[in-house]
Amino acid sequence: MATTTTTSPTPKETAPTQRADARRNRRKVLDAARKAFAEDGLDVRVEKVARKAGVGVGTVYRHFPTKEDLLQALADDRFAGLAKAARKALDDPDAWNGFSEFMRYSAQVMSGDRALSEAMDQRPEMCGRAAEDVKLLEIVGELIERAQAEGALRKDVVPDDVPSLICGLGRATRETEGRPSMSWERYLAIILAGLRPPADSPLPAAGADS
Repeated sequence: MATTTTTSPTPKETAPTQRADARRNRRKVLDAARKAFAEDGLDVRVEKVARKAGVGVGTVYRHFPTKEDLLQALADDRFAGLAKAARKALDDPDAWNGFSEFMRYSAQVMSGDRALSEAMDQRPEMCGRAAEDVKLLEIVGELIERAQAEGALRKDVVPDDVPSLICGLGRATRETEGRPSMSWERYLAIILAGLRPPADSPLPAAGADS
């Protein structure tokens, strides 16, 4: 009588499956964390993230040993999206429209992402690292130069102004107890109007306190 031999999967067979499962779990954790941070801000508990992701707390900690690591990953993910939007804006033949569309995308992201909005307020170094990793300021600088060369953007705007403006929009449009949020579309329209030439007066030097 022939004997049927069952062979165990080799490491080469199991490793790709394990990596794919790990990637899926990591994405599930990040998606759940973004929702949880949007609800609770930086005070969110890891247990809530795990519950929303449908995984164990141990799985969350395997991917992100601390809550700071999780928040940094969210910032990295979001800034990668901002950089992608900025590069797409560079392809617009209308430089002002490209700049405006990037600002619109950024404003919509900031107003709808409480975690990122609070992180930019309370963890500026974290968002700074995420922005630097994707060279966001360099790309924004190109958008600004194109719009200025077109005569559509005032000449004294610098790349560092953009994250400050978007961060301010996030604060102004955030809902707080007892105060309804301001429309981000209205706030953005005011910002863009102020960036158009001719300017009635020059801006103070970048980084100036007064």
